Amino acid sequence: MSIYDYSVPTPKGEEISLKDYEGKVILIVNTATGCGFTPHYKPIEEMYEDLHDKGFEVIDVPCNQFAGQTPGTDEEVAEFCQLKYHTKFPQMKKSDVNGENALPLFKFLKSQQGFAGFGKGPKAFAMNTMLKKIDKDYQNNPEIKWNFTKFIVDREGNVVKRFEPTADMKEVREFVESLI
Repeated sequence: MSIYDYSVPTPKGEEISLKDYEGKVILIVNTATGCGFTPHYKPIEEMYEDLHDKGFEVIDVPCNQFAGQTPGTDEEVAEFCQLKYHTKFPQMKKSDVNGENALPLFKFLKSQQGFAGFGKGPKAFAMNTMLKKIDKDYQNNPEIKWNFTKFIVDREGNVVKRFEPTADMKEVREFVESLI
């Protein structure tokens, strides 16, 4: 299977095929509107505006699986993002990224790029401490750990990198730009 064999549902119930993004660099991210990482919307939108014409796409999948930090309907989530962060990239239907109801796309992404840690620093320490209480084995499984986990797909459709929410957004942007 290839990334292009998957699709994602829109809030209107349509399916967008990732085949439509063939030849593009794609950032696929599970998002939340009430999370400490929600400000990541700003640099993601800046990347989208700066790099979209060069072949960069964003697939935003709102998810309410992490401490209920994405309440509201798809319309309310979209309105929040557009008003607060002026997002223009497409936002998909709020969906699960872990568990039996996880989008098949996210099951594939996790099979291609597993969890490699949160890095160092205060945010990494906080995430490690919190997750030890939720899942003692969290370091040994590929599950999405929290909101704003980002997967990067290159122009050939390879899932080449996974960035945890604790990653510096400048590092994410530099990696994306290296693929453009």
